[in-house]
Amino acid sequence: MDKKLQDQVAIITGSSSGIGAGCAKEMAKAGATVVINYPVTGAKEMAEAVVADIVANGGSAISYKCDVSKEDEVIQMFKDVVAQYGTVDILVNNAGLQRDAKFVDMTLEQWNFVLSVNLTGQFLCAREAIREFLRRGINSKSKAAGKIICMSSVHEVIPWAGHANYAASKGGVMLMMKTIAQEYAPKKIRINSIAPGAIQTPINKDAWDTSEHLQNLLKLIPERRIGQVEDIGKTAVWLASDDADYVNGTTIFVDGGMTLYPGFEDNG
Repeated sequence: MDKKLQDQVAIITGSSSGIGAGCAKEMAKAGATVVINYPVTGAKEMAEAVVADIVANGGSAISYKCDVSKEDEVIQMFKDVVAQYGTVDILVNNAGLQRDAKFVDMTLEQWNFVLSVNLTGQFLCAREAIREFLRRGINSKSKAAGKIICMSSVHEVIPWAGHANYAASKGGVMLMMKTIAQEYAPKKIRINSIAPGAIQTPINKDAWDTSEHLQNLLKLIPERRIGQVEDIGKTAVWLASDDADYVNGTTIFVDGGMTLYPGFEDNG
């Protein structure tokens, strides 16, 4: 693989499994040193397994515990990474979760918990990344002073009954991303989003764990396959590379066509 991210340092939040781990592995293949962020002590073993896999394949990685919804922990993570590696070049704002309920049954705790990780967490990490990019400025590793990739979802545009907190968080990510991209484009900072559709990860296992569930899911995907984490990881590498230097403030949907309203494919 062409080392499009050679010698760059990438923090990837929520990367001990799923899409985050997929992004970390692809970025490591592209030459980046990756920081595998995990939120709680119980996820350390999973994070270390991702690190071990990357190192075994010739890449460079470390693990780092940080709850992205906690301001002090986010600030410390960036300080520690900069102290160890000199700077941060790439942030993949991936950490996210679900706490689903019918709207009338949704508790304030469920609402706040999802928003605190999925939206506030992205705000806190993006803020610290931009502070570092502005401090350092452009260097010889990239045409940009820094790159941020926000992990959104097709549900930034597709309503999702029973998931009001999740959909609201992703709609918020979309406009936060566009707003800060507009603000910092003059400083040569590129900020974009990836909006995955149905990707085969533990967070949505109940949608693909049986043949019946999978067939029902595929009705929503014109391409008739469930996505894999590599589909997202390769898109993230491209967005973080100089190949995408004129791409700023946009969402790339990686969804097999899920946003094409497949219910209308036979004339409705």
